[in-house]
Amino acid sequence: MTLIFDNFNRQPPPGFRGFNPDMPVRFYSRHLPHWRQDGASYFVTFRLNDALPPEILNELKSLREQFDRECPGQRTEKQWEEYARKVTQVAEVSLDSGYGACHFAGSENAKTLAEALRHYHTTQCEVACLAVMANHAHAVMKPIEGFQLEETLKLIKGFTAREINKRRDGSGSIWEQESYDRIIRDTRHLDNVVRYIGRNHLRAGLPSHEFDRWICPEWKASGWDFD
Repeated sequence: MTLIFDNFNRQPPPGFRGFNPDMPVRFYSRHLPHWRQDGASYFVTFRLNDALPPEILNELKSLREQFDRECPGQRTEKQWEEYARKVTQVAEVSLDSGYGACHFAGSENAKTLAEALRHYHTTQCEVACLAVMANHAHAVMKPIEGFQLEETLKLIKGFTAREINKRRDGSGSIWEQESYDRIIRDTRHLDNVVRYIGRNHLRAGLPSHEFDRWICPEWKASGWDFD
């Protein structure tokens, strides 16, 4: 994702909190790095498990092999961040091509995922805005105290997988297990993220009936919107 920073002066929307350099940060990694800070807001992307074609999966595999060769042993946060940036760039360009089963191209499945995200907005994780595309979704999310982002995403994925499998008489996981996420730095960064989410359908060339996007009323009332 390319972020363009111009002269910027906006009040943050209700409930938003960017990265706080004076607070501790927890870090863990699986295939991707993840940073966690209590009270922070995140830009999250999660995709279906068949959303990337073989050539892109091979490119991601090569990136990981190169990372392991060039950064053996314990990696610094800067090294992890650069690796995550490269992976995200490769994956997101391909996601918009609409590869795979694209379960969310149908309005019923897209509605199921959007409603699941909005449900947890009131219970475990504030979901400020979202866009459901044919084979992936984006959201701005802020875990409520006592809940972890990855656990809420697991519940959302589990519920939507069961509902979609019922409709298609299928079984098994439909989701890529690990999601892309990053802490949003500040309101300038947030503004670019919201615009990116709101315009994802334009990059993918989707008509209005093939995607679902939403921003919470409190944000809209304070002047934050996709357009």
